[in-house]
Amino acid sequence: MIQNDQMSRKDFFHRLGNLTAGAAALSLFPWLESCSAQNEKLSQGEKARLGVIGTGSRGMFHLALLLQDPSARIVALCDDYAPHLEEAAALFPRARKYSDYRQLLDDKEVEGVIICTPLSLHAQMTMDAIHSGKHVFCEKAMAHTTESLDRMYNCWKESDRVLMIGQQRHFDPKYIKAMELVHGGAIGQVVGIRNYWYRNNDWRRPVPSPELERRINWRLYHEYSRGLMTELACHQLANGSWAMNGLQPEGVCGTGSILYWKDGREVFDNVSVVYQYPNGVHMTFDSIISNKHFGMGEQILGTEGTIDLVRGILYYEKSPAKSGIRQLLEKIEQGVLSNAAFAGTSWAIEDASADAGIRFAENVTVNDGASTVGAAGDGSAELMHAFCLSVISGKQPVRIVDEAYWATLLALRGDQASRERKYLTI
Repeated sequence: MIQNDQMSRKDFFHRLGNLTAGAAALSLFPWLESCSAQNEKLSQGEKARLGVIGTGSRGMFHLALLLQDPSARIVALCDDYAPHLEEAAALFPRARKYSDYRQLLDDKEVEGVIICTPLSLHAQMTMDAIHSGKHVFCEKAMAHTTESLDRMYNCWKESDRVLMIGQQRHFDPKYIKAMELVHGGAIGQVVGIRNYWYRNNDWRRPVPSPELERRINWRLYHEYSRGLMTELACHQLANGSWAMNGLQPEGVCGTGSILYWKDGREVFDNVSVVYQYPNGVHMTFDSIISNKHFGMGEQILGTEGTIDLVRGILYYEKSPAKSGIRQLLEKIEQGVLSNAAFAGTSWAIEDASADAGIRFAENVTVNDGASTVGAAGDGSAELMHAFCLSVISGKQPVRIVDEAYWATLLALRGDQASRERKYLTI
């Protein structure tokens, strides 16, 4: 976590500013420039007066970040599940407590709201907040259906309120640096985008009493959630937009099933989805939650190299040259060659690139499919701070809502394609 005495508000974006000097990065992440400019102009004493709607696990995660952010002041909390509300109130005992979010929206002291509720509530709560004059941070994905997604987007577009969505990769330094490399030609022509997210758990949370099952485990039911696509894929699908310089897929096909966790859930426990771009590039997303061997992965594949976004490593297709005899000896030592191979077999194992890779992001550690970079982690702290800056200034970071819109749209269409098992145009 970032301690107040370690990093001032001005310094908070300093590291990002160093990474985004290139024209490629600023064209792909233009909101960073506007956030950095706001950061420079604001005085040290200003604070965003915030209310948090939804104080479950994700809400508490954001509250822990805001507790340490000098530009945030939590003035109101809301949850209709009392145990969650009391847990949050223990962190912010001076904040007013509400069980109905409409009452929080009527609170005149609240300037901006942070919405961390089930997906099915995102669009309506966001629109209600905008209509009440609040700036809004809403967790991803933006909406539960394409229809509510469009209503939410248009409501914001017609307003003068700030809207930001909880896709922290927008502010993750290693993703920013990676896309600078991609658009600087480091991996040649982009020919593929590969995303996967594997876990081995039932994705289920303990329920104190049966009547709370659907409220607490809302991610498992169609009425509230779109499952793996909106909860996991939505993060990764933005990679395609950035790698392809804003080009979006024209269609998607996919499949999914409930293979292992047959416990009454309605959403799939495994999915495989392929997006097709107009130029012929494909982007894939695969997720299984009954095997975690490969963890989480996000890669941009080029003709000359591969970028591992999660680990911050660039791999080249061709390793430093070795003599022919040395390569032959190494293959014999590894048992790759046999008498059959010398006899002219028609099949042999396809060797992967042997390049050890170059790390382009510092202090990256990977743990159970998650990664952190330096003190600020995965961009979540920077994202929360950027929202505070926007609440104080009233300035909307450019293009960031459009990026979130497309990530949500791709996730929703991918879910539809996997349920209908057919190719859908986007």
